[in-house]
Amino acid sequence: MPRVIVNCAMSVDGKIASRIRKQVQLSDESDMARVHRLRNDCDAILVGVDTVIADDSSLLVKEKYVDNPRQPVRIILDSKCRTPPDSRVLDGKSRTIIFTTQGHEKPLENAEVIVCGTDQIDIKQMLAHLDKMEIKTLLVEGGGTIIWSFVSGRHVDEFKVFISSKLIGGVGAPTPMDGSGFEDESEFPELNLIRSTMSESGILLEFEA
Repeated sequence: MPRVIVNCAMSVDGKIASRIRKQVQLSDESDMARVHRLRNDCDAILVGVDTVIADDSSLLVKEKYVDNPRQPVRIILDSKCRTPPDSRVLDGKSRTIIFTTQGHEKPLENAEVIVCGTDQIDIKQMLAHLDKMEIKTLLVEGGGTIIWSFVSGRHVDEFKVFISSKLIGGVGAPTPMDGSGFEDESEFPELNLIRSTMSESGILLEFEA
């Protein structure tokens, strides 16, 4: 199976966006450079369709941060195939794969659409698909529900989180791991802190499973 690396940024109070789910810049410049180097080192980068719709990120490695970047495969988890046709992930600048569920597949320009599950996307099956494609390192960037699906399925090998100096607040503001959450302390995965790095406006914590 591919090695799965989760990377995210959050506020001091554990939020990744405002209560109206508006994108917030949390990484400072040095952390942005780190993220793009990390993208460049991975074979594929994965987000959920809600992130595509909300942020419309190209998911590309910027030459500003990496010379002669090696663009990763872009993977979108989209159970109902809602990826807008004008999304930047469909710009043809890197290979794009969209995983969807039975009955929702449809052709999208500059993308390969693969059925992987019935009611929801089967993460284990999806990882097996990627393994056959010789994708060995997968970078998961969000959002919170997607990260939860990988953590709850015990599919995460590394977890990196940049903690910004900002405060956001709001009981409805999204967190790095939304989903249903674990109920009992005995279910909580425990990670090993391997590195902490101070930045100009925050700190990066790096864990291994």
